[in-house]
Amino acid sequence: MLRLGVNIDHVATIRNARGSSYPEPVRAAELALAAGADGITAHLREDRRHISDADIAVLTDLCLKRGKPLNFEMAVTDEMVGIAIGAKPHAACLVPERREEVTTEGGLDVVKGANRIADATGRLRTVGARVSLFIEPDPAQIQASADAGAQVVELHTGAYCDAARAGETDRAAAILERLKSGAALAASLGLEVHAGHGIDYATVKPIAAIPQIVELNIGHFLIGEAIFVGLPQAILRMRTLMDAARLELAA
Repeated sequence: MLRLGVNIDHVATIRNARGSSYPEPVRAAELALAAGADGITAHLREDRRHISDADIAVLTDLCLKRGKPLNFEMAVTDEMVGIAIGAKPHAACLVPERREEVTTEGGLDVVKGANRIADATGRLRTVGARVSLFIEPDPAQIQASADAGAQVVELHTGAYCDAARAGETDRAAAILERLKSGAALAASLGLEVHAGHGIDYATVKPIAAIPQIVELNIGHFLIGEAIFVGLPQAILRMRTLMDAARLELAA
C-alpha cells in the first residue's frame, strides 16, 4: 500500500509563536506513528523558524526506537549537509529554500545546480542516507535528478492542489497529467517516486492513484485538521482515502 509520511513542522511553528516549550513536535510524531504514519518528515530550515536542532536529535532517537524512518528535509548548504551527516537520518530530502518565503514555493532546480546537488547527494549517501530531491514533474529535472545520484524524487503537488481547490478544472487536469507522466519517467529511470505539498482530503485521491508513487508526505493540512478532530483521526481519514484510491486503481 501507499506509504504516508507525516510532516510535523507546524507543531513547532505553534510552539515558536510564543517562545514556549510546547506543543512538542516529538509528541506529535509519537501520535502520528501510533495512528499509522509510516514515517516522520521534519524540515530544519536555515532560519530555524520552526524545527530546531534539538528537535532533530529527539526525532532521530524516536524514529530509531520505533523502527520508522525520519525524512530530514534540508536546503543544499554545507551547514545542513553537515547536520544531516551527523544525524544520519534514514532519508534526506533536498529542497529549495528562500528566507522570505512563507513555505517551499516550488521544486529544486537540479539542472541549474547540478554540480552542487550531486556533491551534496554523494556526501549524504556516504552515511547511508537515502537522498530525495524535491522537484517539479519536469522531464529535464527528473533526468538531472537521476544523473545527480539521487535514489528518490518527490514531485511537487502544490500547483495541482491549488488549481483543484480553486475550481480551475482544466488547469488541474493538465498538471495532474504532468504528474502522471513525470512519475512514469522517474520510475523508468530507476528512481523511487514520492509526492507532496498542499495535499488535503479533497486532492489526495487523484495523486494517490498514480501507480508509480509509493509515498506521500503531508503536513500542514494534517496539523491544521488536528485542531478540530485530533491528529490520530486526521491521519486515519487521510490513510483511508489513500488506501481507497489504491484499491480503486487495483480494481
